[in-house]
Amino acid sequence: MRIGVLCSGGDAPGMNPCLRAIVRAGVKFGDEIVGICHGYRGLLEEEFWQGKGRGAEPDPIPLISAREVSGLTNRGGSFLNSSRCLEFQTEEGRLKAVAVLKKRHFDALITIGGNGTLSGAHELGQYWDGQIIGIPGTIDNDLRGTDYTIGFGTAVQTGIDAVDKLRDTAGSHDMMFLVEVMGRHCGDLAAFVALAGGCELVATPETVTDIPKLVESLKLFKERGKRSIIMVVAEGDEFGGANKIMAALKEAGAPFEMRTVVLGHLMRGGTPAPFDRIFATQLGCHAIDVLHEGKTDVMVGLVHGSLAESPLEEVVHSKECKAGSEEALMSLAARTSKLIDRLSV
Repeated sequence: MRIGVLCSGGDAPGMNPCLRAIVRAGVKFGDEIVGICHGYRGLLEEEFWQGKGRGAEPDPIPLISAREVSGLTNRGGSFLNSSRCLEFQTEEGRLKAVAVLKKRHFDALITIGGNGTLSGAHELGQYWDGQIIGIPGTIDNDLRGTDYTIGFGTAVQTGIDAVDKLRDTAGSHDMMFLVEVMGRHCGDLAAFVALAGGCELVATPETVTDIPKLVESLKLFKERGKRSIIMVVAEGDEFGGANKIMAALKEAGAPFEMRTVVLGHLMRGGTPAPFDRIFATQLGCHAIDVLHEGKTDVMVGLVHGSLAESPLEEVVHSKECKAGSEEALMSLAARTSKLIDRLSV
C-alpha cells in the first residue's frame, strides 16, 4: 500500500513521534510511506520528502525509510513542515489534489492536524476513492471524537512553566498577572494550566467572564492577605483577551497592580512531554492498523481511555460553544473552572 502522510495547520509537539510511528508501523506491513512536505500545499505542488528509499514501478517516488525517522521522538515541530493552503479550500484545489494522488498512485492518505486539516481531509474524500485517516494534532484540544489531542499535554506544561516563574515575581511585588494562552474556541488549555499551576482565576470561552464578580473575589483575596494572583485567560474568551480583561478590571476597581503576559506561539514549540510522545506513537500505529482494516474517512483518537475511530464528518465540528450554554457548562474546561473556583480562597 502506498501511503502519503502530511502535517497541516499549526504545529504541535508530538507530530514527529507520530510520523515516526506511522513510518515504522507501515514499513513492517510492507507499505510505501511517502512524506508530503508543507501540508496540502505540498500535495498540490508535489513536494515530497526526499527519502533514500524508492517506490516500486510504475512510479518510483521517494520514500521515507525506517532509519530516516530515528531520533524524532524528542523533537518538536514537524520534520515534514506544515502550512495553511487557501487553494486547497476551493473545489479546484481539491480536484488538483485528487489528480496528484492518482498520478502518483497513492492508495491512502494520513493527515495530522486540527479542525482545518481534518475538514480538508473529509472534503477530499468526497472527490477521491482512496482511504483517508485523520490524526488529531493541535495544542487546543478542541476536537470532538478524542479525549485529548497531540500536543495538548506539552502545551499545558509550557504554560505551567511560565506560571511558576511569574508567581515568583507576583509574590515579590504583590502583583496580579493575567496570562493569555491559546484556545480560540476551547478553554481546555487555559483551565488545565490554571489548575495545575495553582492559579486563582481562569477565563475560558465556555464560561461567562463577570468583571464585577472577579473584582469582588480580588478584594476578598486582598483582605485575606494574598500577595500574588495569577489569572489564566484563553485567547478566545468571550469578553476578549487578557489586555481587555485587565483594562476592565482596572476600571472596576481591582485592588492589585496588574500586568499581562501573552504566551502565544511559544506554546506550540518545545520537546514533546512523555504523554504526547506515547500518545502520538499510539495514534500513529493505530492509523496504520485502521488502514489495513479497510476503514476510511475516520479520525483515530482516545475515547474514555481506549483507542477508537470517529467519522470525520462528526469530528470536524469543533468543540466551540456559546459561553454559559448547557453544552459549554458540561465541557471539560467548565468542569475544571469550577474546581479552580473551589480552591481559590
